[in-house]
Amino acid sequence: MTSERDGIFAGDDPFAIARRWLAEAEASEPNDPNAIALSTVDAQGMPNARMVLLKDIEPAAFVFYTNYGSAKAQEIEASGAAAFVLHWKSLRRQIRVRGRTEREEGPAADDYYASRSLKSRLGAWASKQSQPLSSRASLMAEVAKVTAQHGPNPKRPPFWGGIRIIPTEIEFWADGAFRLHDRFQWRRGQVSDPWAITRLNP
Repeated sequence: MTSERDGIFAGDDPFAIARRWLAEAEASEPNDPNAIALSTVDAQGMPNARMVLLKDIEPAAFVFYTNYGSAKAQEIEASGAAAFVLHWKSLRRQIRVRGRTEREEGPAADDYYASRSLKSRLGAWASKQSQPLSSRASLMAEVAKVTAQHGPNPKRPPFWGGIRIIPTEIEFWADGAFRLHDRFQWRRGQVSDPWAITRLNP
């Protein structure tokens, strides 16, 4: 199995492979190489998907940031699980991930929030994400209000932070000739279990 996983699939650490693929995409993908299609399910089991930006590939997890009042965060809170796809058209590759979730509300969230532009930080305070909005003007009025309240160095809102996806399944896919694609799956029953690595039919 290891001999088959050479080249772009080389290595036994799926997070290292994901970081390597993302680094390659950053050099070739024209816009948002870290964009992921994030999937959740609501209380009725109806799926939801939307694009968000992946902000970190940790040694054992993937992290993005959001308003905890948003539909995606509420659905993740209820189910404790999420899935996403990273797809790079320029490289003809994708990574699929499914796993359990937990919040990131510590120093990492504070540091990322502080790294954002001032307008983005104030926007996080102003937006009641996923809730009905009467008009664009009312949103801008809320931005002006929070700007006056929080000034030029706002702290991270308590309702805004990271969500960490700790995978039980990661699949790496690369385009192949005649649609005979290469697919390798890392899978485990629990996050504490060792990975089982399997080549899949295209």
